[in-house]
Amino acid sequence: MITAERKDGHTLRLSRILREATEHRLDLYLFVPGELGLNSHVIPEESFYHHAIHTSRTYFSDRPLLPLVHSRLAERGKLTPEQYRLSLSLYGYQYVVGLEQSCHDLRHRMEEVELAEVEAVVALAQDILGRLRRRVPSDDTLRKYYANIDNYVSWFTEQRLLSLVAHLPRNGDYRHVKSLLLEVCAVERRHRIDNQYNTAHSSDSLSRISNKMRLLRRLIEYPVTLKEKTRELGGGEQKLLKAAVTAVVMTTVSLAAYEVRETLGGISMMVIFALALLYALRELFKDDLRNTLWRWLRKGRPKWRRQYFDVHSAQPVGRQLEWFDYQRPSRVPEEVRAVRRANISQREEVVMHYGSHSRMLPTRFLTGYEQTRESLQLDLALLARLMEKGSHHVYQLKDNQVSRQPVEKRYLLNLVTREVQGQKPPVLQRWKVVVSRSKIVEVEEIPRPTKNEK
Repeated sequence: MITAERKDGHTLRLSRILREATEHRLDLYLFVPGELGLNSHVIPEESFYHHAIHTSRTYFSDRPLLPLVHSRLAERGKLTPEQYRLSLSLYGYQYVVGLEQSCHDLRHRMEEVELAEVEAVVALAQDILGRLRRRVPSDDTLRKYYANIDNYVSWFTEQRLLSLVAHLPRNGDYRHVKSLLLEVCAVERRHRIDNQYNTAHSSDSLSRISNKMRLLRRLIEYPVTLKEKTRELGGGEQKLLKAAVTAVVMTTVSLAAYEVRETLGGISMMVIFALALLYALRELFKDDLRNTLWRWLRKGRPKWRRQYFDVHSAQPVGRQLEWFDYQRPSRVPEEVRAVRRANISQREEVVMHYGSHSRMLPTRFLTGYEQTRESLQLDLALLARLMEKGSHHVYQLKDNQVSRQPVEKRYLLNLVTREVQGQKPPVLQRWKVVVSRSKIVEVEEIPRPTKNEK
């Protein structure tokens, strides 16, 4: 299953866990309203791929205690400091991802969340943090890694819980839930002060502490994130096609020039004008012919290849073939159109399609890890530039008084994903993405219709 959430600005983040199967296929279909005037000339395919699609993969494990086992081995001198750093980074990273997802789910169900659910999340977070802090390394090198990770997860925990407090509904459990969350936040804040993780100057400045924590997050993610190398495919074919088209066009023009000279006789103004016309036609049609043949030759074939490498051993651990193109709604697979199911005509929509086919080698993964977590960030800023600025007004009658309210112009995009892992049947999901010129306003997953609804 894929989870989707909005990030800062126009960024939409999609996440999924790639499990034991070695082959994975993913297709994203973004249905864009035709009123934006989007096409391949406005935003070329290569431009959108390089500027709007960003992917990363990290190690993932269903055995969260494994990194702590590694940390104890490191304390006994059986693991190197680099291995200790990796293990602790994995533990901290998976905790951060888990807490982020749990708080995200609670915020989206805040009106119906009960006190017991919040208590369960808090208790689990405290248990995980307690396990991390049971063994503080005495070695200075190891302690430096531990302090960075403990500092960040403590600050992150406080931030996530404070975000829940900010969105709490004023129902019967409000005071109890708020008191519980603020108590844990105070404990984490005191923990960082007691360990002198941050200077008073940094703690008092929101921008300084935020930037420092952003750097610590990157330091945590670096050891567990696979290195990538992206290469555009078809370079050799494109050169051969260019040479072939040039040869054919030059041969045709040369034969035509020979026929003109034979027909009109020796050098004359008429011959010169005829040759000039032939060479003008050559320049006019050569590029168009080459581009048309190139699109036909590459149609349906992958355009980029991404290779993944382990950050420590530098061994290749997998590769991924990727596509990106524009499609007509009528060319979209029937099962995707069935999930898209709209009550209005879709003929005016433009469909942006991104596809990937990856093959991983779990035998080359870090010991103990057989799965990866893929995070795909889709930046819709390029599409937002096509949206109209400003707002319009809506008139409302209330208490016999007419008021004029400004309403921001918003656009509805539909995102449909199709995921296949190994030999399992495909899983299709759909989201409604409400976007304005300034940000992503809302992301809502639409459940699949039941048989009775169909």
